[in-house]
Amino acid sequence: MTGWRLLLTRPSDESAALSTVLAEAGVFSSSLPLLDIQPLPISDTQQAMILALDHYCAVIVVSKPAARIGLDLVGRYWPQPPIQSWFTVGAATAQILTDYGLEVSCPHEGDDSEALLELPQMREAIARPDARVLIMRGEGGRELLAERLREQGASVDYLELYRRGLPQYAEGALPERIESERLNGLVVSSGQGFEHLRQLAGSAWPELARLPLFVPSPRVAEMALAAGAQTVVDCRGASASALLTVLRETRPVL
Repeated sequence: MTGWRLLLTRPSDESAALSTVLAEAGVFSSSLPLLDIQPLPISDTQQAMILALDHYCAVIVVSKPAARIGLDLVGRYWPQPPIQSWFTVGAATAQILTDYGLEVSCPHEGDDSEALLELPQMREAIARPDARVLIMRGEGGRELLAERLREQGASVDYLELYRRGLPQYAEGALPERIESERLNGLVVSSGQGFEHLRQLAGSAWPELARLPLFVPSPRVAEMALAAGAQTVVDCRGASASALLTVLRETRPVL
């Protein structure tokens, strides 16, 4: 895998952690964060959701920022969280909740909403009458999870905790970084991360679209292919281990 030279686009702290793991495996990486996590003020309605946390049969946390910000909020009002079912899409987010002392279920295969919906624990949690589910997430995002849960008879509330901004970079910063460090692969961890990649690339996107692009799910792969990316590799997860697995199976263009 030593031939890979990757651009990482996650928030700076997550990119730093991923870079360390990649370096241990002999993979060079350069970080250009394309997601700036900006916590949102909590409205009276959202405060009421937290105060009524024990009324939900399941709490779904969709990202690491949602876990960190959400748990901080829970701690303000619940010195001891109520006993209920907690779920995450990915293992890294689950670890944050586990470290907090919560019992968490997450898919072992695939870091996406579809895999989460297939969990037996999820089906069991919402099988009761008048099931209520709270989803902690960023501003906006996919509606699939809530739609499917509602189809199964559950009511769903969103607790939107942050928005994802694009950090400010000088014009041409992205292609210049790729050229100066001779990068031969791009890594994004979400659909919005990919959208920001295209936005920052600007007129250079057709050229950058020739580079292998590593994405976390079939949904993001479809987005990238529709936008003209020529080689899209679905890692079936956003974890470092998922990325390393596909890097071992994919030969870099040197």
